[in-house]
Amino acid sequence: MTDHKDMVGDPDRARVAGGEDYEVRDFARRHGIAPDEVRDMIERVGNSREALEREVQRIKPH
Repeated sequence: MTDHKDMVGDPDRARVAGGEDYEVRDFARRHGIAPDEVRDMIERVGNSREALEREVQRIKPH
């Protein structure tokens, strides 16, 4: 079976894929936290980008 290059979906920007190191590193860098913290947060609150950003605001000093 061949891949259909014209049948691609939009990337899911609403989620952070915890199994993809580049996504975890990017999220961590943007928010000034360690990638391990991001993985811990994903375990606690899930991989919804909105939930993760709320969690960053909660744990990070303002």
